[in-house]
Amino acid sequence: MRKPRLAAIEYIRGISMLGVIGIHVGSQYLSNAAANIHLVALFEIASRFSVPIFFFISAFGLFYNMDLRERFDYKSFMQRRFKTVLIPYLVWSSFYIAHYTALFHDNSLLNLKSLAFKFFFGDASYQLYFLVILLWFYLLMPLWIAMVRRANAKSLAMLLVFQLAFDYVSSYLLNPYGIQQPLLKALLVYRLNYWVLHYVFIFVLGGWLAVHMEEFHAFMQRRRLGICLFFWGSLAALLGYYYHLIFQTGYTPIEAVNTAHQLSPAGIFYTIGASLFFFTIFTYQRFPQWLNPILSALGRHSYFAYLVHPVAITYITLFMQAKGIIMTAPLAIGFYCLITLLAVGAAAIFRRLGDAVPLINILTIGVYPKRKKT
Repeated sequence: MRKPRLAAIEYIRGISMLGVIGIHVGSQYLSNAAANIHLVALFEIASRFSVPIFFFISAFGLFYNMDLRERFDYKSFMQRRFKTVLIPYLVWSSFYIAHYTALFHDNSLLNLKSLAFKFFFGDASYQLYFLVILLWFYLLMPLWIAMVRRANAKSLAMLLVFQLAFDYVSSYLLNPYGIQQPLLKALLVYRLNYWVLHYVFIFVLGGWLAVHMEEFHAFMQRRRLGICLFFWGSLAALLGYYYHLIFQTGYTPIEAVNTAHQLSPAGIFYTIGASLFFFTIFTYQRFPQWLNPILSALGRHSYFAYLVHPVAITYITLFMQAKGIIMTAPLAIGFYCLITLLAVGAAAIFRRLGDAVPLINILTIGVYPKRKKT
């Protein structure tokens, strides 16, 4: 028997999608040498929970409806996940390769070496790497089940220490650019695109909390104030790190953004704080009721919007460049709103088309028609 649906998971998907768009719009805004550092902080720092929290809710959803006492059917599990993730990944990767080949008249993208590289690393478009990491998490699912079964507060604390150390080494100490061997260099340069260890703690934490849902509910009720304070404190710490890099260390905004990211120690704690905070407020409705349908719609269309939004970014950016329009702060805010509306609007339209032609939903977001009960 499936457990009751959790609106919090759907709502977090929507919020995360908005954050990812913010990060990518921020990258465009940073092309302005006079970019407002506070708006950059909003786009690029406050939204840094967006990618890792996807792993949190993915694990939560998987383990929430799983009985760890039963035998895990790995084959059936992978068949379902390939339908929902692998097929859309291959379809969208093929689309972006064909799209950029036609747009930039670059046939080099179509040679076998380039194709293999792009499909393996998720490099056909800059947002697709997330699906590659997710597929690796799925492939290693027996390992995560074993870890969640044995997890307790002590082992999770040890895993967090490992996460902090691993991400620090990967982010700040590992420098693969001096390596001469091309394949090894590529494997290390693009490590963020497939090394699941970068996000192992938040994934296992999501699974462990789902398995201990009753205790998690009690914790959220008992520690609601503490969860909120931890979230705002962790955000303040990450922002403080960003401003320290700019004002004290002399970093440029883009250098600061590339340093104060989600894999930094402050970023890891911010991810944990955001995961607990959003789950708590969305579970106990600590916001106006009229937001529910909006959050639900954003969550419903988040997958397609996440996958398609670079198309809108590409064409609007090309238009601005052709017209000589500089991305000022007001334009960046308008740019963000327009990209979001176009991405979510396209998602809603294609979802409606997919209801009439199921193959559209199958190929783009891995949603299959519901079987009619006999």
